[in-house]
Amino acid sequence: MSVFNAPDFDGHENVVFGHDEVTGLKCIIGIHNTNRGPALGGSRFWNYDNEQDAITDVLRLSKGMTYKAAITGLDLGGGKSVIIGDPKKIKTPDLMRAFGRVIDRLNGKYITAEDVGTTVADMDYIRESTPHVRGKSTGTGNPSPVTAYGTFQGIKAAVKHQLKTDELTDLRVSVQGVGNVGYYLCKYLHEAGAKLIITDINPESVKRVIAEFEATPVGLEDIYVQNVDVYAPCALGATINDQTIDLIKAKIVAGAANNQLKEERHGQALKDNGILYAPDYVINAGGLINVASETPDYDPKVVNTQVENIYNTLIEIFQRAETENRPTSFVADRMAEERFKTPVQAAAE
Repeated sequence: MSVFNAPDFDGHENVVFGHDEVTGLKCIIGIHNTNRGPALGGSRFWNYDNEQDAITDVLRLSKGMTYKAAITGLDLGGGKSVIIGDPKKIKTPDLMRAFGRVIDRLNGKYITAEDVGTTVADMDYIRESTPHVRGKSTGTGNPSPVTAYGTFQGIKAAVKHQLKTDELTDLRVSVQGVGNVGYYLCKYLHEAGAKLIITDINPESVKRVIAEFEATPVGLEDIYVQNVDVYAPCALGATINDQTIDLIKAKIVAGAANNQLKEERHGQALKDNGILYAPDYVINAGGLINVASETPDYDPKVVNTQVENIYNTLIEIFQRAETENRPTSFVADRMAEERFKTPVQAAAE
């Protein structure tokens, strides 16, 4: 299947395939839209089953970044990159430097940052080949705590709207994925008095959260059927699908994962089931806000205030969705598109 005919191709401005024979680098960079500014989005290092899966992921993720930047009010466009392979086996400093050279050839149209499978140290290696990188050790560093804090604010907004309370004590939350972002989300929730049920493919991550936050572990497939108030997907995307929607007993879906809805229609399905959905690219925008602010004038207090505003953005989305009797995912998309689409693009639709 060609990129142009791929189901997730959405008028992307650029899809770039990069390769380096010496290091074995195979990467794809997707640039969805740059109407508001250069595309900023992380580098995901993942052992995809096939290259088509990698293309699908980069198309979906880059589009999501356009919407995330727009709904957050940042002067940035949407992009994302994927590096194909097992990072535990093939990732080396030279490979990351080679990846930096691929980015550099785009002359600033795409700026990268950390994502699944990449680290702050990797950003430092990339920086040796290009200035178009954020989240370096000399900059804002690991964005995971900030992403988690924004997600925590989003959960509070969803609880306020759906459950009519500001109190999180004894709130029951199931967290799917307790790696970087999921770990810090559990920390914030535990400190607020919430009761945690968790799962993860990594046993060590599970043990850590059990020990530190008194969480209860369950199997990977058992996370959906837990009798909780909030289901927080914090792993990979598409966990809201035809197989899982009717299993979910939570009143709220609010987590940090990207592309949580496998298909757009699943937003309506959640609404039909009486479940409030916090659109993923809104609630998980904290990391983007943080790295976007990586300048010599970086002020963590200013960033913190911007991240806390995720609460207000979601309240606006929830209220508008209720007034219009539409899914929250639909309302968030329209609000974002109002901010990044040109009049010509909007008229063409």
